Amino acid sequence: MILPIIGYGDPVLRKMCEDVSPDDHNLKETISNMYETMYNAYGVGLAAPQVGLPIRLFIVDTTPFGEDDDLPTEEQNQLKNFKRTFINAKMLKEEGEEWGFNEGCLSIPEVREDVFRKIPSRSNILTMILVKKQKFSMDWWHE
Repeated sequence: MILPIIGYGDPVLRKMCEDVSPDDHNLKETISNMYETMYNAYGVGLAAPQVGLPIRLFIVDTTPFGEDDDLPTEEQNQLKNFKRTFINAKMLKEEGEEWGFNEGCLSIPEVREDVFRKIPSRSNILTMILVKKQKFSMDWWHE
């Protein structure tokens, strides 16, 4: 089911999110609905607060970046196959040089801006170990 995307300014986007409970019986359906919503909006990442849920959950699918002919074939292949769900993820440390990426946000449609960030190098992720590739890291940081 496609969920409504919450727009910039809504209090849920600034609320401290709660951990996802292991006994959440609707988690699989919530994740499925979030992917359907993200794809419908032509996004590459979506956080639960963006669909009105104040929980620590976000999804990423960098497949569209894998179609960038300016990237080496190996990186294109990695990006085409990077679809992940992050549950109760916490960024513990950022390090290294900042680098820029032109970002958009589904909660602020039609607005794009160059954003400079450091790569998150230490994180506590229950569902996967983050691959340290720049576009993966930018999506992780953004969400």
